[in-house]
Amino acid sequence: MNRVERLHALTESLRRAGPRGRTAAQLADEFEVTTRTIKRDLAALSAAGVPVWGRTGPGGGYGLAERASLPPVNFTAGQALALTAAVAASAQAPFADSARAATRKVLDVLDPADRGRASALSQRIWVDVGPSAPRRVLSVLEQALLDQVTVNIGYTDAGGRRTRREVEPMIFAFTRGRWLLVAWCRLRDGVRWFDLSRIGRATATRRRCAGHPVSAIGTPPEQAHPVGV
Repeated sequence: MNRVERLHALTESLRRAGPRGRTAAQLADEFEVTTRTIKRDLAALSAAGVPVWGRTGPGGGYGLAERASLPPVNFTAGQALALTAAVAASAQAPFADSARAATRKVLDVLDPADRGRASALSQRIWVDVGPSAPRRVLSVLEQALLDQVTVNIGYTDAGGRRTRREVEPMIFAFTRGRWLLVAWCRLRDGVRWFDLSRIGRATATRRRCAGHPVSAIGTPPEQAHPVGV
């Protein structure tokens, strides 16, 4: 579990704990890290605006303020299953970690009977998800898109040719069964469509994107699998 996933899971653990909260030691055992790491993660969540509270002394610990909890929702088991299926079908999509965390929030506040039914029904859905970029690469691309900074990528095209490029992420796109990064390629001085499964490495820079408009993207290339040449 990378740090982004752990922060999501840590938030949900505190949410489930309710007003009683959890101690740093309990959280450290749950996530198999040190208490120092847990306290650093809690500080990061607090800095990001998550309403984490802390109490010292006997009976102390950490938890989430009441306003951070979702109110009861009236989803049926079928609606909950639809959300679960949609997230499963997009397991290789950008921001899939956030989608899974959001789904867990919904399931956590369902009526226990509906939650059990949705869990049982989920065994009746099978999803065959195509390849995408490794999580370590996808996390960098996601954050770079949000921050609008350039990324240095290592890319292998359909012909096996490897190049290193600095690109400006514009959008993620799903077409012809593949997830793609559409970006302004500074090497080619133009928009290119990069198959995420062909991006082997990615490192964000501190250089701001030039702000090329989405309208500059145009339509997907004619090739069955865009190669970003």
